[in-house]
Amino acid sequence: MAASSSRLRRAGCSLLGGLCNNSALFTRASPKIISNDLFTQQLRTFIQMRTNLKVVDNSGAKRVMCIQALKGKKGARLGDTIVCSVKEAQPGGKVKKGEVHYGVVVRAAMPRGRCDGSEVKFDDNAVVLINKHGEPIGTRVFGPVPHELRKKKHIKILSLAEHIA
Repeated sequence: MAASSSRLRRAGCSLLGGLCNNSALFTRASPKIISNDLFTQQLRTFIQMRTNLKVVDNSGAKRVMCIQALKGKKGARLGDTIVCSVKEAQPGGKVKKGEVHYGVVVRAAMPRGRCDGSEVKFDDNAVVLINKHGEPIGTRVFGPVPHELRKKKHIKILSLAEHIA
């Protein structure tokens, strides 16, 4: 009876996508079961082609899709510049739907290590739209912005941000 209940508990957790509490399973589970539970967790990756990003400035765009990361083969990280297409826009904004713009990644869900040994990661992927000269299109930046943008020479975005993380 105990074997069948643990099998049902494991099956229920896999159906829910690993959302249940597996502390009882870890005490008597084999290493194979533990490794399977680690694979059910969501892996955080680079910002690559066709990634949808939130726009956190007042340029008029709400959501953009990454067309190309301008640095690196794998994709973009915090502070990198991307080419993006506007998918949703507010009516009457500076940016229209379907336009192609450059953007700077200001929040990424992939962890980024810092010099002091800590790492920073955010809950969402967000971008600030810029023009060809690297100046922001909007006049305000909403939400936290990491101080790693200082190394990437995006001082204007840091000065417009309301909170620097």
